[in-house]
Amino acid sequence: MGEDERGEVVPRRTVSYFCAGGHEKVLRFALDVEPPPTWDCPNCGLPASQDRDAPPGALQAQPYKTHLAYVKERRSDDEAAQILTEALQTLRDRRKSGEIIF
Repeated sequence: MGEDERGEVVPRRTVSYFCAGGHEKVLRFALDVEPPPTWDCPNCGLPASQDRDAPPGALQAQPYKTHLAYVKERRSDDEAAQILTEALQTLRDRRKSGEIIF
């Protein structure tokens, strides 16, 4: 198969990405496409950039947060106490009215 069957080949440029593990990945992009600033290294999974002398370091993993930790980031202790008081009052009112509570 040649250009007659598949059409003309798009002009391309070669871009090299380097990771902190010392690997180099060479990719080809069309001239009208902006290459991404980083690329995941297929050998070790570390992020790679086009700067051979200063490749990006490993990504820092965020520690696991519980649902309560996220709630505490959004609410102050006073807000939490107010919401709890309102929720308890709603349950008490429903219980007095004879509504079934599960």
